[in-house]
Formats: sequence, C-alpha cells, structure tokens
Amino acid sequence: MIAITGASGLVGGNLVRALLAQQRPLRALVHHDRRALQGLPLDIVTADLNDPDSLTSAFQGVDVVYHLASTISIGLNNWQDIQRVNVEGTRNVIAACRKCHVRRLVYFSSIHAYQQAPFDQALDESRPLLTDQDAAPYERSKAAAERLVRQAVSQGLDAVTLIPTAIIGPNDFRPSYLGQALQLLARGHIPALVRGGYDWVDVRDVVQGAIAAEQHAQPGSRYILSGQWRSLMDFARLTARLCGRHAPLVAVPVWLADLVQPLMAKLARINGAQPLYTRPMLAAMRSNRHISHARAAAELDYKPRPFEETLRDTLDWFEEQARRA
Repeated sequence: MIAITGASGLVGGNLVRALLAQQRPLRALVHHDRRALQGLPLDIVTADLNDPDSLTSAFQGVDVVYHLASTISIGLNNWQDIQRVNVEGTRNVIAACRKCHVRRLVYFSSIHAYQQAPFDQALDESRPLLTDQDAAPYERSKAAAERLVRQAVSQGLDAVTLIPTAIIGPNDFRPSYLGQALQLLARGHIPALVRGGYDWVDVRDVVQGAIAAEQHAQPGSRYILSGQWRSLMDFARLTARLCGRHAPLVAVPVWLADLVQPLMAKLARINGAQPLYTRPMLAAMRSNRHISHARAAAELDYKPRPFEETLRDTLDWFEEQARRA
C-alpha cells in the first residue's frame, strides 16, 4: 500500500494517476479539496498534518509514503502558518512513518530551499540548504523541513528527497498559482511581464522521476528534477503562439517591478485576487538559471520533455476542462 499526502494537488493528482496505471494500491490523504481524485479507484481518507493521530491511522499497513502536502506561499508575513504545516507537519509525518514501520518515505522539497549563489556555477544536490533568516517564509520552511528529513535519515529512516523546480502541467484542478498565470496569459489578461524567468519542469516528468526514486534510489539520496530555464517573455510568446493571440510587448526590469510591488499588492487586496508579482516571486525570478539534473539522469534515467510539449498539453487540458464546465 502507498500513501500520498497532498494527493489532491498538481503533483499529487498526476502521481495518483501514474501509480494507478501501474495497478498499485493507493491511499490518498486529503484535507478538503478532492476534485483531482473524483472517480478514481483508490482509498481516500481525511487527514491533517498537524493531527498525529490522523497520520498514524492513515499510515497503518502502508509500505511507502509520498509526502507532497505543503502550504505554498508567495507572501512574506505568514511564517507561523507555513511553519506549522511545512515544518511541523513534516515532523509529524516522519514520526508517523516510524510508528507505523513504513519502509520508505519519499519527501518533496523545493529548489528554493537551496542557496542560489554562486550564480555562475550549476546548482546541484551538493549545494547547501538556505540559512538566511530573511528569506521568504516558504523557502525557509522547505529548508527547515528538509533538514528534518536528513536528520531522520541519519537516525535510520529510509527516505529519499526530490527537489523539483517550477512545476507546470495537466491535471491542475485547483489550479496551481502557475496554472492560474498560464490561464491569464492564454486569455490575454497580462499586459506586461517582468524580465526574469524560471526553470520549468513538466509535472509528469517529476512524477516519473519520483516513482523511479521510490523504486531504485539508495536511502538518503537526493535528486533535483529540473527541466529548462525559460524567461517569462519566452513563456508568454510561446503561449500566445499556441493560443493564436498577441504576446505582451512590455517586459519591465525586476528593480522597477520591485518598486511598484506594494501598489500591486494593495490593488490585489481591493480586487480580492492574487497579486501578479510579490517580492518572493521577484526574488525567485532572479534565482540560479543553471540547475543540474545530471544525477537524476544518470541514476533514474530521468529525461524531461521539451518545454513546448508541456505548455501545449497543459493549455489543451485547461481548454478541455473549460468545455466540460
């Protein structure tokens, strides 16, 4: 039996489908949202990362736990909420794995849990975790949680860690923040962009890398699952071409976006929407462009697909969901 925390998210929904295709018995742990799991033949249980008893109950008879659940934040002022879920929740997952004699824990970290500098050197699994207490809460929380996993490994827990970059792809039911941004671009609702970018990776490639790590990795292994770095302008131009629209023509410098960010945040609060850019997002756009998945390629046969294929498939999936609505 395999248990998956955060099974209703972008990665979780795709992981569930990939494991079901292998006819492996699954138990999906969810908090509230179940849209990504509707109609699928699996055991769905309600659990809370901050309720140890619910985790212990959910992990009974489980061989492998995939721990995906976390609070993803693009803000600066919610450390306590993020720490409670991402750090203390991971602590509780580790304890429940031990209590239930789970054979292997597969933990999902983040590329932003790692120090990005020096920028002229490739970022790989040897790069230190963040230590900057002024870093954004989400990044600090993922670094702290990964330290807990590493400590547990040193104490005998069989765990492997996956380190994805900016994930995008189909089966994005909520949708994710990047999925929302892609939909806005596809509709022509973003008039200007920022000069920056991300290393984009297809969620299906992340899932295949995760399954390979679960089945073949040595205890304590860590793997970066990255794709290709593309600027936001490249992202927008390709989206526009695939949708038959005009791409945004303006790309402002990051320093200028940083200056007007407080105004954008106020407008977003007035409109009841997510701001297009926040300071953590702007910092992420300036992160290391040279991210290496060489270890995953060598040890897991990891082969990320072309970015255009990912974008086309994701747009097609959103269009199909819109037709069904």
